[in-house]
Amino acid sequence: MLKGHYQGFLRHHQGQQHYACHSHHFWPDVTRDAQLAYWDDTARWVDDKWGHFFTEKVPRVQSHLARLLMLPDPGQLVFAPNTHEFVVRLLSCLPAGRPWRILTTDSEFHSFTRQCLRLEEAGLAQVVRVPTQPFADFEARFAAQAQQGGWDLVFFSQVFFNSGVVAGDIDRLVAAVTDPETMVVVDGYHGFGALPTDLSAIAHRAFYLAGSYKYAQGGEGCCFMAVPPGCTLRPVNTGWYAEFGALHQSREGAVAYADNGMRFAGATFDMSALYRLLAVLDWWQQDGISIEAVHRHVQQLQQRFLAELDAVASPLLHRGQLLARDLGLHGHFLTFVLPDAASTERLADYLASQGILTDYRGDRLRFGFAPYHELEDIDLKALASL
Repeated sequence: MLKGHYQGFLRHHQGQQHYACHSHHFWPDVTRDAQLAYWDDTARWVDDKWGHFFTEKVPRVQSHLARLLMLPDPGQLVFAPNTHEFVVRLLSCLPAGRPWRILTTDSEFHSFTRQCLRLEEAGLAQVVRVPTQPFADFEARFAAQAQQGGWDLVFFSQVFFNSGVVAGDIDRLVAAVTDPETMVVVDGYHGFGALPTDLSAIAHRAFYLAGSYKYAQGGEGCCFMAVPPGCTLRPVNTGWYAEFGALHQSREGAVAYADNGMRFAGATFDMSALYRLLAVLDWWQQDGISIEAVHRHVQQLQQRFLAELDAVASPLLHRGQLLARDLGLHGHFLTFVLPDAASTERLADYLASQGILTDYRGDRLRFGFAPYHELEDIDLKALASL
C-alpha cells in the first residue's frame, strides 16, 4: 500500500483515475526533497559539482541499478538525458562506407522508428522489421531472422510500447545473434522498474537501455545504458564526459575513452533527474520495496480492471479488443485496439471528461497501472452510459 508516498502528485488529481502512468508516472514525494538537494549541492559546490556528482551520486545510482538488473559491474552503467542520445552514439560505432544492416521490429518506440526511417531515406541503412503480431510466435520468428547473420545491429524492445506485450525470453533472443561483430541492443524502457529483470546471462553481450521517466518514477532527464564489460568500441559521437577524470592529461595521439561504460557518455546535462532517481532507489531499498512486489500488485490491478470492464459490458471498450499474449508475461499497461484513430481519440476524450485519464497511439488506447493505485480506485461505470 504505497499510495501515501505520492501525495504531492495525487493532491493535484483528486477525483481522477490516472491510467497514463506508462507514459508519465507520478513521482513519489521523496523526489521533491531530492530536487531541492540538487539545488543546495549546486550552490555549495558550484563548478566543483561535477566531481561531487561523479564521485558521490553517480556511483550510488550505478550500484542500485546493477543490483536490480543483476549486472556484474556497476561501472558499466552510463547516463544521458534520453535514450535516443545513446542510440545515435551506438550507431556512430557501426562500420563506415556502406549501408548498415539493421534487424528490428515494427513496434519500436517513435524515436528509434523515425531514426531508422531517416537512415533508410538517406541510403545509410537497410532495415528489416519483424512484425510483432501474431505475438504467439514472435520470439521464434525474430530469433530465426537473427540467426541468419550479417546484421550490424539487432535492436528490440523488452516490452513493446504499443501493446504491453513482452518480446519473450530476451536471453534466447540475444543468444540467437551468433555473429560476434553484431551489436545487440535491448530497449528496456517499459521493462525496467516494472518487470523483474535479470541481465546476468546477457550482460557480456547486449547493451540495455532504460530510464526514469516511467516505472523508475524519477521523471524525465535520467536515462541509462548498460555497456558490456570489456567493450572497446569508440563512438564517433562523443562528449567530454567520456574522458571525465582525465581532462588534465595530454591529448596527443588518438582520442581517449574511459575504460568502462563512461566511454559512451556525452556532455553536460541537468543532473537533478539523477538525484530524483537516486531518491526513489534509496527509498525502495530502505523500505524493502521490490520490483517483484510492485509487479504482483500491478497484475492484481489489471485483473480487477478487466473484471470491472466485463461487468460494464460496454460495446465500445471490452476484453475482446485487448492486445495480449499472456497477462502473466505482460508489461504494466493494457492496450485495446479500437476501430480507428478517430474513435480512439473520441473515447479517450470522453473518458478524460469523466476523470479517467488514459493515453492513445493511433487506434490503440492504453491503460497503465502503478503502485499509487489501489483495487478500490478502479471505477469504470462511466462506460455504462455510452
